[in-house]
Order: sequence, then structure tokens, then C-alpha cells
Amino acid sequence: MINLKIMLFSMSVFFISCSSSETPSIPSEGKEPTVPKDYTSYKIGNASDKITNPLGGICLMGGATENDEAMKWFLKRAQGGDVLVLRTSGTDGYNRYMFSDLGVDLNSVETIVCKNEKASQDATLHEKIKHAEAIWFAGGDQWDYISFWRDTEIAALINKGIKERNIVIGGTSAGMAIQGGYYYSAQRGSIKSDQALQNPYDTDLTIGHSSFINHNILADVITDTHYDNPDRKGRHVAFLARIAKENNIAAKGIACDEYTAVCIDEKGLASVFGGYPDHDDNAYFILPNPDILNNIPETCEENKPLEWNKGEKALKVYAIKGTKDGKKTYDLTDWKTATGGAWQYWFVTNGVLND
Repeated sequence: MINLKIMLFSMSVFFISCSSSETPSIPSEGKEPTVPKDYTSYKIGNASDKITNPLGGICLMGGATENDEAMKWFLKRAQGGDVLVLRTSGTDGYNRYMFSDLGVDLNSVETIVCKNEKASQDATLHEKIKHAEAIWFAGGDQWDYISFWRDTEIAALINKGIKERNIVIGGTSAGMAIQGGYYYSAQRGSIKSDQALQNPYDTDLTIGHSSFINHNILADVITDTHYDNPDRKGRHVAFLARIAKENNIAAKGIACDEYTAVCIDEKGLASVFGGYPDHDDNAYFILPNPDILNNIPETCEENKPLEWNKGEKALKVYAIKGTKDGKKTYDLTDWKTATGGAWQYWFVTNGVLND
């Protein structure tokens, strides 16, 4: 009798331990075992897909709190379809904001938080990208985005969506940083302006050019964000100097202050949204001065201060203060037609930016 009790007790312990949350459960007959996913999904709205005809375009936000009017611009271009938010940290903070707070009619908003690079191989995630009319990249760490998704099926499907379905793409902070044909990868962490200007080949100054998110209108552009931070302008110029020297092309820059956005329509016209005149919200369109032949830096070498002076006119910059109506514009098809802003000249002397 005692041996029988011991046997029953042992069996009960065995079954309890097998059903604990720390041990994979034994599947019922005919069911697949539960496998933890490499991403977390949060969805609001309709469960079924809705096919619409998105208008395309790109929304670039400089970081901090989103600009509501620019976000409305982005969401409306989904034409009532499905919005997918991609990120590598955080949770579902965008879902209700996009789906209901801004008053834009949408079928659904789903946030996917990828935990690692393995998520890029997930067939279910691939299907979500195939059915999205709009894709938004949250802020975070752009190196996570690059290392998780570049050269994967995720990037391929996003680019196919841009090319074949005219989906609208947007991002803030790190999500903006990855949108250019050139991008600051931050692979070794962030770099400050004084570092970059004093040594444009500092090991922390990592520029990527391998195909990632492909926008034809931004093929020769490198972006930067949080531009009201004094550690951004100088490093951005150093990025352009490196690209000019190493690739012999006149790469261009687009930059946004925080709370500011550049929204680029299907024709290449960029509208700038912000809080001016209540707030000093700016966007910048930067190009090596096209009036100067062979406009590459005088000195751009390892362990030497950057020199890009060219008679104090090395870079032409069009600065626009963003407004609620977004009526001030810059034409990215010619990089000279613009309204509502002002031209400036920037130059670097002995590692010091003059703007």
C-alpha cells in the first residue's frame, strides 16, 4: 500500500512538472507544439486584410514626439488599408495613436517587435509585409534594424512593396536614419560632431551603402535626425565629406530637428511639417555647392581635422521652418526649386563647422 502511494505521488509530480510554464508542454494529438516566436505582435482593428491602392511617398521624422500633421499625411496615403509598424524595442505605443487618435480611417495597425535577426526568416512576418499598404519604422537603434533586416527577405519584400505596390514608407529617429541610399549605421555606437570633424575616419564613423531600403529619390542621400542637438550638424557634414571623397559623387543630406518631418510625395516634392512659429522646428536640405567644380574636401584624412572650405561656400543648404500646414516645400527632383525657406552656405575650417 505504501509503495502504491509513493508511485502515485511520483506520477503526480511528473505530470505537474511537465505542465509547468518553464517546460514545453506535450502537444495534444493532431496539434503542433507551441514554439516561441522571434517577434511579438500587437494588432488593433480588423483581423482580415483589406486591399487598397496606396499613394506611395516617404515620411521622415526627426525624433522625439511625432508630428501629428505629418503622421496624418503618412496614414492617409495608405488609403484606408493596413499599417505595419516595425521595431526592435518597445511595445504597441503606435497602435491606438495611428488607428484612432488622429482620425484617419484605417483597416488595421499592427506592431511587430523583432527580438533578433531570426525573425527575418519568419514566413508569417513575410505575409504581413506583403499585405501592408504602409510601413513605419519606429525609433531605436538603427544598427539593430540594419543587422536584423539588411540582405534578408524582410528588406526584399519591403522594396518589392515600394516598387510594385506603391506602399508608403516612414520612420522617426533611427527609422529615418535608414531611409537613404547612404546611411550612418551606428555599428560602433553614436559619434559626436567634434569627433567626426577632428577625424572624419574615426572608427565610430560608420557609413553604409549596401542596398537596404531602396527609394530612388533618396539614392544619393544620407539623412540625420535630432538636428537641434549640437552634436548632429558637424557629423552630418563629415558623412558627406567621406562620401564625396570615397565615391566621387555629390551626395546630399536631409536632416530634421525633433518634432519636425519631411514628407516626400510620389513626385519628389518634399513638404516640411513642424510647429513654427510657436516652435523653432527646422529641416535642412544639404548639397555640395554645385557651382564649384570638383567639390571635394581639401582635407579629409585619418587623424586630421576636416577642411571643406572652398572660399567659405563648400555646401549650399536650404533651411525650412516646418509649419502645421506643411506648405513650405523643396523639390528633390532638381535640388534647387524651393519655397518658404532660405539658402545658406556652410563650410568647415580646421575641423570647425561654420553654419
